[in-house]
Amino acid sequence: MFCSTELAARLEGVDTELIIAGSAAAAARRPGGDGFTIPIAGGVAAFAEEGSPLDKVAGLGFAGVPEPAELDAIEARYAERKTPVQVELAHLADPALAELFTGRGYRLVNFENVLGRTLHDDPATVRPAGIEIRPSDDSEFDLWIDIAAEGFANPDTQGVASHEEFPRDILANAMRDITAAAGVQRFLALRDGETAGCASMRISRGVAQLTGATTRPAHRRHGIQSALLATRLGLAKAAGCDIAVITTQPGSKSQQNAQRSGFDLLYTRAILVKD
Repeated sequence: MFCSTELAARLEGVDTELIIAGSAAAAARRPGGDGFTIPIAGGVAAFAEEGSPLDKVAGLGFAGVPEPAELDAIEARYAERKTPVQVELAHLADPALAELFTGRGYRLVNFENVLGRTLHDDPATVRPAGIEIRPSDDSEFDLWIDIAAEGFANPDTQGVASHEEFPRDILANAMRDITAAAGVQRFLALRDGETAGCASMRISRGVAQLTGATTRPAHRRHGIQSALLATRLGLAKAAGCDIAVITTQPGSKSQQNAQRSGFDLLYTRAILVKD
């Protein structure tokens, strides 16, 4: 699958929608709080609460280059909250941005890969023996977040490790916010009747964002990730999506599973940080 700059702009725009919606929900949850969302170069600078995965500058680079004064103001807002500025910059964005940020003292700390696949054909059905995948409603939210927190606290050692860690309560807040405001759907995986994994998905503009998946360590290597992936792809296809995307750490087991399921590497994001 070939990724043009136009497709990358579409995908980054969908991701920007998610961040804006989640950050707005966080602001509503914390009246009088210090959250913000600021449009910048087609993307957004967002702050939901201290330590949130939504605290980032993302989606920019497909609608011009920001003025230095814009960045001065945004950096000041993060500094007031004693939070580093983290920029997620797609390598298909305007090349002038990389020079701009490095010239302002931003450090390259990591990368993440965005993979995609078309949904013109029906995705393959994956049903490993003993594995059940089903939607998970709000009554199971604590169970869902416990599985997510356990899985993220015990990452696979394959590939490049993430530079981020999120406390359970902060992760729970972010998931509640994006579920309520951005329409994220949650799923549970059961293995022989025992809860073994979880995943989520959001649909917008014909794009299925596979917004996270994890498996409890004791249940890994039994096909749960493949089953979670296939289930969401089937639902996305039925909902009329023409493309599905997933973000992974480079060389990770998640990337390997995605590529086995027909995903191609579309582009890489550089993670730039200024303290």
